[in-house]
Amino acid sequence: MNIILFEDSAAKQLAPITLTRPAWAITCASFRLVDWITNIGGSITSIVRPHLQTLQLNDWPEFKQSPEASDDSVVMINARMAPTISNIELLRTFIGRHDSKENKRIILIRDGWALAAAIVPGSLVGKVSTDTDTDRISELETLAKDGSHELVAEELAFDLFSYPHDVIAQHMEHCGVAVEQRIKNGDYREVNDNVFVANDDQPATEIPPSSVFDTSEGPVVFRGNTHVGPFSFFRGPIHIGANCKISEHSSIKDSVAISHNCKFGGEAEGIQVEPWSNKQHHGFLGHSYVGSWINLGAGTCNSDLKNTYGTVNMIYGDRKVSTGMQFVGCVMGDYSRTAINTSIYTGKIIGVGSTVYGMTPHNVPSFVNCAQPLNQIGILPPEVLASIQLRMFERRNVAQRPCDIQLIHDVFTMTQAEREDSWTNDPLAF
Repeated sequence: MNIILFEDSAAKQLAPITLTRPAWAITCASFRLVDWITNIGGSITSIVRPHLQTLQLNDWPEFKQSPEASDDSVVMINARMAPTISNIELLRTFIGRHDSKENKRIILIRDGWALAAAIVPGSLVGKVSTDTDTDRISELETLAKDGSHELVAEELAFDLFSYPHDVIAQHMEHCGVAVEQRIKNGDYREVNDNVFVANDDQPATEIPPSSVFDTSEGPVVFRGNTHVGPFSFFRGPIHIGANCKISEHSSIKDSVAISHNCKFGGEAEGIQVEPWSNKQHHGFLGHSYVGSWINLGAGTCNSDLKNTYGTVNMIYGDRKVSTGMQFVGCVMGDYSRTAINTSIYTGKIIGVGSTVYGMTPHNVPSFVNCAQPLNQIGILPPEVLASIQLRMFERRNVAQRPCDIQLIHDVFTMTQAEREDSWTNDPLAF
């Protein structure tokens, strides 16, 4: 059965996470949805927002960008589906109980107003729109009428990301199961009680004898070629990707997933970190999502608990949204940076490419240099961020491509209104 991964209009609501990546490329509890989908089999068509299409062509050239009619049925999967083990098992159950040659029915699963997943006859797939703002349920209703197909709704409860804080919530809930699944499906050797190191083609990860592990709440897993500094503490569940560096005297605990090629130190709790990000020095980071190519200066700390011990509310544009969670740290978009001794308040958003200094009591839009205590705020032009990107890439032996530069310029244009609104509302308090 072939697959269509589609972004819908709510993918934009996951900014800044999805400003620079498709929703199906969000890492949560150490997995991305695309990692699971590519293992299901069949050809994959991916419908993403226009500014991400060139990036997709470069990074996932095997994906088709527009649906084509076929003899087999096609499963449509919302790109906002959380990449959790429970979602994937439910998805496999959904696919498995329907014949790939079924051509008389359209079977859909709703998530509120949105389409979570559907199975569509291959003959109708060529009529599926590539516009990510399309109302998919209405589209399928129209296809059913035009093709004289029966439209059937099934009741399955998939978890979809609606807001950035949902990534943190799903990570906290599913990290333990995800790490155990990695051990079950991978090739690992147990080097300590419930502590595993991958047997892969990377140089072996060595664990210093001074390391301390608490695996009573979940395992600790290391991929290959990771350097672990002495006198570090790990409390599972934890997954640390390949080619990472863990600084000496680190304290990493309670649902942490660090992707490949990261450098990490200090205290970390309940966080998901995308590849190529650095937090090498002392400071606390908790219950947060950290994008790619981020650098946190020494002493950077965030708060993940309100002084009232109440539920954390997030501000998204002009809306206040309750997270339903007591612990929420921050969400940081790709290429953002912090100066030394930066303090980020509870439940704050830092946009793509921004640098923050000192106290950060408000959300920070994309592409700004923000030193609120000094009343100094300025725009970071996209060509400057492209130069910073080049220097970062060169340090890690990564080639900068035209599509990387173009994405920076596109995201700068897309976030212009965000910066203007922030200045209009309060030029010194985002």
